[in-house]
Amino acid sequence: MKLGVLKETKSNENRVALSPNVVKGLISKGYKIWVEENAGQGSSYSNEAYTTAGATITSSIPDICNNVDVILRVNPPTDHEIAPLKEGIIWISLLYHKSNPELIQKLADKKVTAISMDAIPRISRAQSMDVLSSQANLAGYKAVILGANEMGKIFPLMMTAAGTITPAKVLIFGVGVAGLQAIATAKRLGSVVEATDVRMETKEQAESLGAKFITVEGASVQSEGGYAKEASEDYLAKQKEAVNKSLFQADLVITTALVPGRKAPVLITEAQVKQMKMGAVIVDMAAEQGGNCEITEADAIVVKHGVKLVGVTNLPSTLANVASELYAKNMATFLDHLATSEGFKWDMEEEITKGTVITKDGIVLNN
Repeated sequence: MKLGVLKETKSNENRVALSPNVVKGLISKGYKIWVEENAGQGSSYSNEAYTTAGATITSSIPDICNNVDVILRVNPPTDHEIAPLKEGIIWISLLYHKSNPELIQKLADKKVTAISMDAIPRISRAQSMDVLSSQANLAGYKAVILGANEMGKIFPLMMTAAGTITPAKVLIFGVGVAGLQAIATAKRLGSVVEATDVRMETKEQAESLGAKFITVEGASVQSEGGYAKEASEDYLAKQKEAVNKSLFQADLVITTALVPGRKAPVLITEAQVKQMKMGAVIVDMAAEQGGNCEITEADAIVVKHGVKLVGVTNLPSTLANVASELYAKNMATFLDHLATSEGFKWDMEEEITKGTVITKDGIVLNN
């Protein structure tokens, strides 16, 4: 089977779908691989590294699209990129199909078989394929490093001849993969960490990493498929009341809350920001999807009411080398599940296949 890796065209995207290391492994299994010229440049992978691994480098996107059976990417295709796709070709990438119904219909109209990496179910046997988790893990780490860079104080307790410096106070909204890594990183740097989440089952996980968990008394939100369900207005009001004391004392706040297919929930209002410490920093990891803070600006770092708001989007791309390697390993494991080097199995009753194949034979299978 022939695979093609296209260069990412999304702004500020430095990742690539396959690393040279993973290319070498796939070729050893019998795959043939074409890589667009300079596709790995943003991840510090040279064209020579891919050719040494056994791939063919080409500058012609039509050549790739005409010669391969499967296109591999990180991000969804643009309209311009859908145009040269031949009928029956398989496209595998993040698609965010619930948020992009028009894109999915265009792929179906072209009779492209579209498979979405972000639709991999969060079940035990799919953990090694779960790109959302691998990328969120890196993003949680980078969010703390970004926050540390923007703060006007250090994280750890430090005793000096001039006096004692008290540790920074860090508050983390959301105890998923990104939140847990943020807790672990902030604790390693020596800060006092508190965390809150709508799911009470995350309390033990947060506390195991050394964070104090802020509980919303008499209320909880269930999770579904590894994600929190959307919380009610009543719950969010109770959560706001419970965390305000910690929020107003925090030196660094990191928000990680996302609801698949929907705008990110607002967890911090402008009125709350006005009551925060001057010089505090908010790293809003949901900035690309509207932001967990009401006044975050995507792809910008701004100061409002004395608080610095960091709205950097696509945090994994800022760690492109390791992010691409993890994405590529997820992709290779996913391919092993779906196919052999001879072709796809198409077991449409199997849970992972059924959940990730979004369009096939001109039909949208998952809305």
